[in-house]
Amino acid sequence: MIRFESDYLEGAHEQILNRLLKTNEVQTPGYGMDEFCERARGYIRKACDMENADVHFLVGGTQANTTIISSILRPHQGAVSAITGHIAGHESGAIEASGHKVLTLPSDDGKITARQVKELYDAHWNDVTHEHMVQPGLVYISHPSENGTTYSKSELEELSKVCRECGFPLFMDGARLGYGLAAKDNDLTLADIARLCDVFYIGGTKLGALFGEAVVITNDDLKKDFRYMIKQKGGLLAKGRLLGIQFETLFEDGLYFEISRHAVDLAMMIREAFVEKGYSLRYDSKTNQQFPILPNDVLSELSKNYSFSFWEKVDDTQSVVRFCTSWATKKEHVEKLIEDIKKLDR
Repeated sequence: MIRFESDYLEGAHEQILNRLLKTNEVQTPGYGMDEFCERARGYIRKACDMENADVHFLVGGTQANTTIISSILRPHQGAVSAITGHIAGHESGAIEASGHKVLTLPSDDGKITARQVKELYDAHWNDVTHEHMVQPGLVYISHPSENGTTYSKSELEELSKVCRECGFPLFMDGARLGYGLAAKDNDLTLADIARLCDVFYIGGTKLGALFGEAVVITNDDLKKDFRYMIKQKGGLLAKGRLLGIQFETLFEDGLYFEISRHAVDLAMMIREAFVEKGYSLRYDSKTNQQFPILPNDVLSELSKNYSFSFWEKVDDTQSVVRFCTSWATKKEHVEKLIEDIKKLDR
């Protein structure tokens, strides 16, 4: 069975494993105060072109989302998200469990717009009963979105401008950020994201690390006491060097961007194969996630040799599924899939 259902199916990049082994018996202070974490922070600040950014390392995405959102919102506030956002549908109510409602906006492609945010802001404050309601307190987006779509530079600039006018910190979930930056139509850089967002994180779990996300805080008002929040949420890893070593390896020589391009290049091969065969795509994703609309008999045939994720039912005869590549996907596996796509009956 060749697996395409997600991008965290493999362990870690060989360079990371070698570095972990090589440094295994080096003694360091705990809780991320070691030399490896500090060098990793330096590399990330340089990539973001923001020397005053705070960089913190957490183990996973849900942990990062919960810690960041809890640290920003007051008890009566909620997080604004696309209805398809990860915090709205795939985190078992983690945000709600921390005492904050997720305020969802309609979205078909996984993104939200500056106009939607401004309309939500106006609707709340123009309602004379607003103090009886959950107050929107921050805006959460993902790049790429859950549907593999990405924000353009102009879209993010507009969203950032409105958020700052409304007083909403803008938080970008970057669990798959490398794949978004490697997308064929991407015009954003890490420096752009650091400039336009108040806080974001750089995903490692899905991008070559055993585990880990690097939280980058660029808004000075959000930096104070963040390590207290990490500790309170159970995220202050005693052996923090394990995270630092991984991000140091990913960012010291551009490995993060190299392996991201690898995944996207292979995903584009899969996309082209489905399109050439005459199948439609549910979302216009140029990232490592592809969403073909396939007849049920085709799904049955492909599932004999490949695993992929069910996304949504279109009707009684066809469904949307997701094929997902990763930093470790083998080109020969993609070529085998393409050959089998070509053999499908139409």
